[in-house]
Parts: sequence; structure tokens; C-alpha cells
Amino acid sequence: MDNIEVKSFMPRIGDQAPDFEAVTTKGKIKFSEFAKDKWVVMFSHPADFTPVCTTEMSGFANRKSEFDALNTELIGLSIDSIHAHLGWVNNVKENTGVYFDFPIIADLDMKVSKLYGMLQPNESETAAVRAVFFIDPSKKIRLIMYYPLNVGRNMDEILRALEALQTSDKYKVAMPLDWKKGDKVIVPPPKTLEEMEARLKDDTLEKVDWYLAKKEIAG
Repeated sequence: MDNIEVKSFMPRIGDQAPDFEAVTTKGKIKFSEFAKDKWVVMFSHPADFTPVCTTEMSGFANRKSEFDALNTELIGLSIDSIHAHLGWVNNVKENTGVYFDFPIIADLDMKVSKLYGMLQPNESETAAVRAVFFIDPSKKIRLIMYYPLNVGRNMDEILRALEALQTSDKYKVAMPLDWKKGDKVIVPPPKTLEEMEARLKDDTLEKVDWYLAKKEIAG
């Protein structure tokens, strides 16, 4: 795996998250044993001690309690040493009071970055792009976001997408455009004529047509 070409492996939605061992700011981890029975949001940044990355990591740190409430662990990554990570965490804490209280992978050998397609040569061969992987408790990749080096991520959208995935799993529904907690969800379309007739007679649903219907969910 260490000899794999940078652009030869790109994880896809539905794949099992590649396993790895790595040194982090919270100690050494084996990913397959990390965050048992929890969701994981794993995200890469290009480099420590850089402005956009500092705003993003601070955003994750400031909203960590929201991820905790969604049974989700955070884990960051960049191609920097553990000493650079520790120095940066301390620097940001001293200057802003924000503490990056989640593991950050020190990926100097670029092993994890290559496993997860975070190195994209047309953007950079030595810095990870701003990738976000949503990984469920079975360690399956459920959603992937990629941002270029010069554009910061949107924390509201990351949390919205995470909550949408979890709600979809719980209630076996789909989410319409711009869905957020409290909005109606889309119920699965009927698969038989009998189900279609029942759908048309169901007054509890908001129906655009037999194939598009919404309902409210509790909670």
C-alpha cells in the first residue's frame, strides 16, 4: 500500500473506510478500532500554521459539542509532524482561547492521505486538499466533500449533512433540497400499483404527485 500511486486510489461513497494506524495529537490510533459505535467526520487540511486552516479547525473545535450530540467523533489530518500539530494547537489556544480537543493525524509519510484520495496532484502533490469524509458506525463511507486549498468549508452544511444522513437512516426516508432539522422529509415512492393507490388515498402526506410525497417526523 505504501507504493500506491497518489491518484490511483479514490474512496467512493459506500466503500468501507480504509483502515490505518497513525500517530495523532491524542496518541496512536488504529482506525478500525476508533470511535466504536459512533459516526466519524474525518477532515484534512493543507498545513498547520496557515490562516484558512486555522479558521476551519477553530470552527470544528467551537462546534464540537454539536458533533458530540450527534454521536460523532472528529478527527483531523495534515501532512505535518506531531510536533508541528502540538505547537499549532498550543499557539491557537494561547492566541484565541480555542482548543482543538480532537485527534489530528500527523501524516508525514502521506500514507493516510493516499488511502483517502486527499492528495490530488493537479492541486498539490504535497498538501492534502480540504476533504471531509462522513463515516458511519459500521465504518462505511456515506458522504464525501472536497474543497480546494483556497476555499474554506461551511460548518453549517457539514452538520446539516451529518444530521440528514442520520435522520435518513433512522426513519428510512430521503431529504429534499435544503432540508434541515424540523423540515418535512420525502417518503419512499411506491413500488406496486397497490402501494400507489394507497399513497393517493393517504391524507396524512403532503403529495405533489404519487411519486413525490412528504411527511413530518417526530423529534
